[in-house]
Amino acid sequence: MKRRYDIDWIRVIAIVLLLIYHTAIGFQPWGGFIGFITNAEPWDTLWIPMTMLNVWRIPILFYVSGMGLYLAIQNRNLKQVFVERFLRIGLPLIFGSVAIVPFHLWLLQLYYQRDNAYLPNMGHLWFLGNILFYVTILLPIIFFFKNRSDSKIRVFCKKTLSTSYSLAIVIFLFVLETLVSKPMVFEMYAFTLHGLLLGMLAFISGFLFMLGGEPFWKMLLKWRWLFIIVAVALFSIRTVKISEPVPHYLLAIESNCWIFSMLAFAHKYLNKNSRQLKYLKDAAYPVYIIHMVFLYMGSILLFPLKIDVAIKYLLLLFFTIGGSLAFYEFFIKRINWTRPLFGLKYFEKNKIIIKKL
Repeated sequence: MKRRYDIDWIRVIAIVLLLIYHTAIGFQPWGGFIGFITNAEPWDTLWIPMTMLNVWRIPILFYVSGMGLYLAIQNRNLKQVFVERFLRIGLPLIFGSVAIVPFHLWLLQLYYQRDNAYLPNMGHLWFLGNILFYVTILLPIIFFFKNRSDSKIRVFCKKTLSTSYSLAIVIFLFVLETLVSKPMVFEMYAFTLHGLLLGMLAFISGFLFMLGGEPFWKMLLKWRWLFIIVAVALFSIRTVKISEPVPHYLLAIESNCWIFSMLAFAHKYLNKNSRQLKYLKDAAYPVYIIHMVFLYMGSILLFPLKIDVAIKYLLLLFFTIGGSLAFYEFFIKRINWTRPLFGLKYFEKNKIIIKKL
C-alpha cells in the first residue's frame, strides 16, 4: 500500500503541538496541581490558544494511531503485527515508566526541595498504555474481518464511509461518550474513563477512515471548509463565555471538526515526501518520550531568571525542543541498544533487525 505522507506529517505536527502545550502549562497557576514545575509569574493570555488546542491535540493522536495500525496490518499476520506493536509501544512504555518518568519527577522534587523518592509510573506516557490496550483487544477482531474481505460488515463500512453520514455517526458517538463517561473536565484524558473511551473511539475511527479508502478522503476534502467554520464558531463561543462551563457535547463536536479539517487539509497539501519529513517522522516518537526531562531541566534553569514572561516561555520551548532533538540525534539515534527503548528499529547495517516472525 502506498505510504501516506500526510499521516506522517500530522503525527509530527501533533507532537510539536504537544510540546508547545506542555511548555505552556508551566506558565499557568494550576500547573503545579498536575505535577509541572511552574513559573512564579503566570502568563494568563497564553491560556486562550491553549484552550483551542486542548480539545483536539490528544484525540488526533489516537486517530493517527488507528490509521497507523491499518497500514501495519496490510502485509503482516496477526502475530507479526502484535509483536511489532509491542516492541514499538510496549518496550518504550516499560522503559519510560521505570527510567524516564522517574527521572523528570526527581527533577521536580529537586526544584521544590522535596524528599527524593523513586516513583516509577507511566506519567506522560499514559497515551502509549492506552494504545497498547486498544491494539491488544482489537487486533483479533480486525484480523477476523480482514480475512473475510467479502463480509457484509466490511462492505457496509466501506460503503458508508464514502458518505458524509459517516462523519455524523462518528460525531454522534463522541457526543454519546461524554454522556456516558460524564467527565468532570473534557480535556482530562490521562488515566480517566473518559480518556480511555474517547481514545478508543478515535483509534477505531482512524482505522475505519483508512478502510474507507479514496472515496472517504474525497468526501472529507469536499467538506473541509465547513469543518473549519464550525470549529471556529464553537471556539468563539467558548472564548466569549469563558467564565461559563461549555457543555461537553459541544466540545466533542468542536474537537472532531478541528480534526476533520486538519486531516483534510493535510491530505490535500502534505501528502508528499521531503527530506525534513524523513528526519522528523523518526524523531517525533523519541522526542515525545524524552521531552519532559528537558522541559523540567529548562524550567529549573530559566524560571529563577528575572526576564519577561513571554521571552521566558519562548526560551523554554526552544530549550525543550532543541534539547530533545539533540539527545535524539547524538544519543538515541546513533546507539543501537537505545533505539528499541525509544520505539526505533535496530540499524539494518548491523544485521540485528528483528526478524519477521
